[in-house]
Amino acid sequence: MSASNLAAYTHSHVFHDGNRQGERRTRVVVLITAAMMVIEIAGGYALNSMALLADGWHMSSHAVAMGMSLLAYVLARRYAGDPRFAFGTWKIEILGGFGSAVLLAMVAALMLFQSAERLLSPGPIHYDEAILIGVLGLAVNVACAWLLRDGHSHGHGHDHGHGHGHAHHDVNLRSAYVHVIADAATSVLAIAALLGGKYLGASWLDPVMGIVGALLVARWAIGLLRESGRILLDAEMDAPVVQEVRDVVRDCLPDARITDLHVWRVGRGGYACILALATPDAISPEAVRSHLAVHEELVHVTVEVTRLGDQASLQG
Repeated sequence: MSASNLAAYTHSHVFHDGNRQGERRTRVVVLITAAMMVIEIAGGYALNSMALLADGWHMSSHAVAMGMSLLAYVLARRYAGDPRFAFGTWKIEILGGFGSAVLLAMVAALMLFQSAERLLSPGPIHYDEAILIGVLGLAVNVACAWLLRDGHSHGHGHDHGHGHGHAHHDVNLRSAYVHVIADAATSVLAIAALLGGKYLGASWLDPVMGIVGALLVARWAIGLLRESGRILLDAEMDAPVVQEVRDVVRDCLPDARITDLHVWRVGRGGYACILALATPDAISPEAVRSHLAVHEELVHVTVEVTRLGDQASLQG
């Protein structure tokens, strides 16, 4: 077989072209967040506000986590053509999102501990200055959320007669977006606590709002850990595309039986598939792949056909 003919049968393992817009926006958000983090932490210690301090430490973890997201983008792009990555480098981005979620959970624990400590041992709070910094922090969070809003979730529907919709979003960018939204929520809680303390004399609101913020952040962290963990562990055999593969075999190859099926994600909207069939008919792997080609999210398909009776096996 000539080199030109062989090239036609060679599979590319670059299934994801990256998200350059998401990478640029994440870089800007990291810089803004880092600057605001320094202001809030310094202000929280100086003004003795637990709500403000919790928001600042919370923001510091987000700066680190979003830095991890940015690094994941860079590494995924740099090693996209590296043959050591059997199915591409997209999961580097997912790993970045998972790491960010772990940091988010750690911040929730830190916020909870410090808020409980301040609740038991309260101190005087400089409300006016703390409220000003809290408002500034909220404004920064809103600006960062606006920067990340377009790319954090993409609904991409595939309807090939089966009525299934698939939501394909950038988990790495979503982790950065969740960090920013968590920051905004804790900023709102901090401002509410400080206003309540100043005008109602309810100084206990400051640490209580820190506890509420910690629980809210923990909930988001768990959701992000669950989503990114499923992808990293290839635990997606309940994805709609799996049933679509079964439907194709049932409708187009009624005499064939699936003896093995593996489907896992290799890109934001792309899946790899290994399908083994047993059939009394002579069916080529190419014919099976042509039937599956209607589902564009299947970007890498390997088919094995075993013919019943003579046990002849064809792979492709």
